Amino acid sequence: MKTDASVLYAFRLLFPRTGKKSNARRSLTGAFLCIAVSLIPLVMIMSVSNGMVKGMTDRMIGLSSSHLCAVLHPDIDEAQSAYSLENAALHFSEAEGVLNVYPEVQSTALAASSVLRTGACVRAVENDIFSKNKAFSTLFDVVESESGIDSASDIVLEEGKNAVIGSKIAQLLNLHAGDDIRLITTRILSSNKIVPKVTKFHISAIVSSGYQELDALWVFIPLKTGYSILPLRTSQIMIGAEIEDPFSYKLDQTLELMENIAPPFTRIYRWNELNVSQYENFSSTQIMLLFIMLLIVLVASVNISSALVMLVMERRKEIAILKSLGASPSGITFSFLVTGMVTGFLGVFTGIPIGLLCAVNFEKLLSVIEKLLTLLKKIFFVLQGLEPSLAGELHILDPAFYLQKIPLSIPLGQLIIIALGTLVLSLAASAVPAVKAGREKPIESLRKL
Repeated sequence: MKTDASVLYAFRLLFPRTGKKSNARRSLTGAFLCIAVSLIPLVMIMSVSNGMVKGMTDRMIGLSSSHLCAVLHPDIDEAQSAYSLENAALHFSEAEGVLNVYPEVQSTALAASSVLRTGACVRAVENDIFSKNKAFSTLFDVVESESGIDSASDIVLEEGKNAVIGSKIAQLLNLHAGDDIRLITTRILSSNKIVPKVTKFHISAIVSSGYQELDALWVFIPLKTGYSILPLRTSQIMIGAEIEDPFSYKLDQTLELMENIAPPFTRIYRWNELNVSQYENFSSTQIMLLFIMLLIVLVASVNISSALVMLVMERRKEIAILKSLGASPSGITFSFLVTGMVTGFLGVFTGIPIGLLCAVNFEKLLSVIEKLLTLLKKIFFVLQGLEPSLAGELHILDPAFYLQKIPLSIPLGQLIIIALGTLVLSLAASAVPAVKAGREKPIESLRKL
């Protein structure tokens, strides 16, 4: 039995000319639909989770830890003033591979308004950090601005008591652009007595990175002002360094070069060392989701095996006649393998595009689902005799822990692997019934029929 004849017979198994009802073909259709339906959430979750993890990681690296972070001891000369810290940063910029450096003093304080108080992470940075740092200019959105600034790259921290705060802390303290915020820090007297120090800052802008868990308590002030109000002993004095690609092998090379020119008592960290817990959490969650989805695809592929078993039982007479006419067992086996492979291919060809379409419109789908769940919750409250307004809105992805705007990242390489893996599973599921069809003995089959 030639290959083209086997392929033709497989085509007739899938698309027969007669309109005769067949339970086996219904099972094949069901198997194809199961594979397609199982691939839709897999592709959607992969695209959305990749975009989510990439967005969070970019914000952690670009806005918080930088690619490399040199932490200076507060007692060394390079850490004693804004001028000396900026000179130390310029020294690091001479290392090969370093594109930009960002000196910073970071400390905690108590932020207060006329209404409430809350903890704050005070970041004393260069005046032009929002335009100098590409991550600041692209990942920050201006929520409010005193001078009508729309782009973060246009924000300039003026010298003196001027501040830019995060949207979450502004919401907590009921503050707006143009208001004043008080920062309560500590200072040490000559008698070693610690006393509080209150400094009033004028809010020039309110910004948000779209990731509240990261920027919820950030307050940006000028670097020189930070040296005048922040206690160096309890502050973190650092210099962030930016390279071309934080995920490349050159990160370690640049780290070694920076260590060679670093002042004494200085420790340099990679971004993945500073964010190890968050990054591993993202990776493990993503792997677990993919594992669960792949199990669903595996179960769906097994349906092909049961459908082919039914098809072999229905086609016993045809198989016996073909063998009587000289068809080889390998040719019959190949026909049923092709049948299973085509079923899997149709599932892949249908499921992946629909999954990508759902991923592109994920936020709209999520909004519809959240509204539906909120409506069901209100109906439940009404049935329980409660006021429906008490139900509140349901959020599947809480913006306090996830990105407010989910970027889409289509993993083409992973999609190819999934498609090939699904086809391999379809082939493996088809193997047993296909071999059984090839071993059918025509005399016994005709005698039974």
